[in-house]
Amino acid sequence: MEAEAIAQLYHLPLPDLIFEAQQVHRRFHDPNRVQFCTLSNIKAGNCPEDCAYCPQSARYQTGIETWSLPSVEEIREQALAAKTAGSTRLCMGAAWREVKDGKDFDQVLEMVKTVRSLDMEACVTLGMLSLEQAQRLKDAGLTAYNHNIDTSPEYYDQIITTRTFEDRLRTVNHVRQAGIQVCCGGIIGLGESVTDRIRFLHVLANLDPQPESVPINALVAVEGTPLENRPPIDPLDLVRTIAAARITMPQAMVRLSAGRTQLTDEAQALCFLAGANSIFTGEKLLTTPNPGIDADQALMDKLGMAPKESFDNNTAAISA
Repeated sequence: MEAEAIAQLYHLPLPDLIFEAQQVHRRFHDPNRVQFCTLSNIKAGNCPEDCAYCPQSARYQTGIETWSLPSVEEIREQALAAKTAGSTRLCMGAAWREVKDGKDFDQVLEMVKTVRSLDMEACVTLGMLSLEQAQRLKDAGLTAYNHNIDTSPEYYDQIITTRTFEDRLRTVNHVRQAGIQVCCGGIIGLGESVTDRIRFLHVLANLDPQPESVPINALVAVEGTPLENRPPIDPLDLVRTIAAARITMPQAMVRLSAGRTQLTDEAQALCFLAGANSIFTGEKLLTTPNPGIDADQALMDKLGMAPKESFDNNTAAISA
């Protein structure tokens, strides 16, 4: 799909945009089901990268707590707790620039095997990785690898200078070559233009094949980061971005990710109406606040919606 066509979609009157997104959404997904996922921060802080939004960068003074990898048994306990709370996917994030072979990576592979043994989807985000490392993750049973492009190619170096946009795409390609599902999205509210948001969607929609998972994050401005003074996004901008993502990537799980504490129930409902069908539950998303499971379940009850089954087991969605 050309960027001009995505721009035309994005700028439709909002009722028309949501109507079109709903039609696409209902063709490929159950509109009343939302996948619950849980994100575990398995290695916090001291990252050498300079991502301007990230409190885990060693370059910024954000006062976050840091820690190294937990034990495999701790991850098993986290996964069981997440499953009990309705999550079908455990995502494990490590604040690394890149995967390095050795004891830590071997431990992550064991974590993946453990999560999969509990009949849950396992996703990791570990930074850049080689094809060989991706293949080892595949052999361990990894469901998906998250590696966001964050923003448009044109705006990327305004946010990150320690790696290139092409580096991001290289890792995504390694994940795809290894036969692992690709989880790839980005963040709005970084100071980017609407044109940048359209180009961001254009890049994602033209990946071949398209990502199975597209997280859309709203910036959570953290004190101590270069973006600490960025104002909250207009929720309707988030709705437009989600709707355009749903139309251009119809089979993907579109994940309403960071920034939900800034949204009212009504704004979240509009996001679901626009085609979002996954959220992250738990009190935190890595280091930033997130609605707790009780709030999420109350929202589902209020909307007459319910948690959905695992995408990994949803063969209809995969083959549609």
